[in-house]
Amino acid sequence: MSAQGGARSAFIVTIAAAAILMVTMGARQSLGLFISPLNSSTGLGITMISLALAVGQLMWGLIQPVAGAVADRYGPAKVLVAGLVVLAIGTALTPFMTSTFGLIVSLGLLSAMGSGAGSFSVLIGAAAQRLAAEKRGKAAGIINAGGSFGQFVFAPLSQGLIQMLGWMGAMWSLAVITLAALPLVRVVSPAKPAQPSAAATRSAPWQAVRESMGNGSYLLLHAGFFTCGFHIAFLVTHLPGEVNLCGLPPSVASWSLALIGLANIVGSLIAGSSTQRFRSKYILAVMYGSRALLIGWYLLAPKTELTFYIFAVGLGLTWLATIPPTATLVGKLFGIKYLSTLFGLALVSHQIGGFLGAYLGGIALAQTGDYHWMWYADMALAAAAALVNLPIREARLPPVPQAA
Repeated sequence: MSAQGGARSAFIVTIAAAAILMVTMGARQSLGLFISPLNSSTGLGITMISLALAVGQLMWGLIQPVAGAVADRYGPAKVLVAGLVVLAIGTALTPFMTSTFGLIVSLGLLSAMGSGAGSFSVLIGAAAQRLAAEKRGKAAGIINAGGSFGQFVFAPLSQGLIQMLGWMGAMWSLAVITLAALPLVRVVSPAKPAQPSAAATRSAPWQAVRESMGNGSYLLLHAGFFTCGFHIAFLVTHLPGEVNLCGLPPSVASWSLALIGLANIVGSLIAGSSTQRFRSKYILAVMYGSRALLIGWYLLAPKTELTFYIFAVGLGLTWLATIPPTATLVGKLFGIKYLSTLFGLALVSHQIGGFLGAYLGGIALAQTGDYHWMWYADMALAAAAALVNLPIREARLPPVPQAA
């Protein structure tokens, strides 16, 4: 294949991966809009519904290294098909669940595991296998932007569907939309992967995991990523509740989530491109530090619609823009052979933080009537995350050649 043909093929794979992530992340990141109608319909209470969504945050992370390892061995196609189908099933079953256990099964297990199998670790790993090293960070930014665009599209779409069809009809509509993404899987994984040897199948990914867990820089990366998950899960789950506490209409919450997604398209593309010019650990430190400052500003600002929209744009610039530099760092530390596995493992730490952010937010609201202590915890964790990234041992970037 010519260089031009190879570049075109890599671009198509990257865009298809971004489109799949748009669907899986868009559906997942709009679930906070369903909390109030779910509570009104089932009477389960905010704490129990938050628990189901918190379990979903955890399972979304736990499935990542497993899905990544399977994709590393056998290719991403079967993993992505299974993920989209299971996500659709979990979403479609949710309206039939009237107990906490039922919601944990549909939203906490099925939907979360399906979304996780069709998410960052598999999609970024699939694209990385087809790209030169210097292009991977930019491709990760484009793929990540697809997830952000999904949030921009799905937040107002979900709110509109809830208003027109009720929350049950909206859930069933999202299930159908998820299945519509299945044809894109063929584009992401067009070639039949080589079959590994039995010995490699048994031990290679887990050997890579054992080696990575002895690397101090990798563990520091996990610590920072934990905070990222706490921050995102708390906000995506409870921002609609915060808007309600401030006496503002639900449309402010849906448009705030949409603005986060829109701004993160810009942030993701900037972050992906910046990995070619700056060391990724410094990019991450700046991102986490900016979150601490932004939360401090929000706590002091009047709680108006404009405040929420400005806050949303500020959040969106770093929201999931941490993904490209984090994936780039994993690739620098260990290479790309098991990138899906090792980046997926980092996402487990991200989602342990996500579990705590979603669940503790519900407890805070039930116990105190507001989210003040959660905001303080989020700000402190963001500041700590900025610091723990600095000692990571990352090689300096090669100098950019000067034009003649």
